[in-house]
Amino acid sequence: MITEPIFELDAFPTQAELAPLWLAAWDNPVSPNYAQNLARSLCHGVIWDGETRRLIGFVNVAWDGGAHGFLLDTTVHPDFQRRGLATELVRLVTEEARARGAEWLHVDFEPHLESFYRGCGFRPTAAGLLKLSP
Repeated sequence: MITEPIFELDAFPTQAELAPLWLAAWDNPVSPNYAQNLARSLCHGVIWDGETRRLIGFVNVAWDGGAHGFLLDTTVHPDFQRRGLATELVRLVTEEARARGAEWLHVDFEPHLESFYRGCGFRPTAAGLLKLSP
């Protein structure tokens, strides 16, 4: 059971810390060296279990170097979902992205996540998508 969750901005979890979270939440392995990508992000946030210091949540804000941030990989371990942790994590990085000068925060999501992202303040917008790999 989770004790007090610890929310942290710009922590750099190791690949070994990210791997079990990714596997549990996404049912596939995290990309090799994903943790190294975080150095190029506008900001990112994590949630640690306060008792075990196990990584139980993650979100990344990539950016274009200017006005646009892109929310990526919002993840909470399945054992800790539906407790408001992801909402708080998105709020945390949204405030930080704003403080660092981003004017817009974009997110793409699957239809079943629409109510979650609406609850985080996102509104629908038209967008396009082009798959670059086979």
